[in-house]
Amino acid sequence: MGEEAKQILAVITTDKSKVTGAVPIFIADSEEEKQKTALFLAKTLDAMVHDLENGIYFIVRH
Repeated sequence: MGEEAKQILAVITTDKSKVTGAVPIFIADSEEEKQKTALFLAKTLDAMVHDLENGIYFIVRH
């Protein structure tokens, strides 16, 4: 079996000035909304949430 490419599927933040790029970016109004959005997307996309610990979560398919 070949190894699938890892890819960033989405970025979630509460501070839109911290992100830019070619993946979908979700701007949350609160920390709670950011967490809920990240978990929902990860479940839906069969992926994992990673916390950069600077207010940004990103969703990656491994």
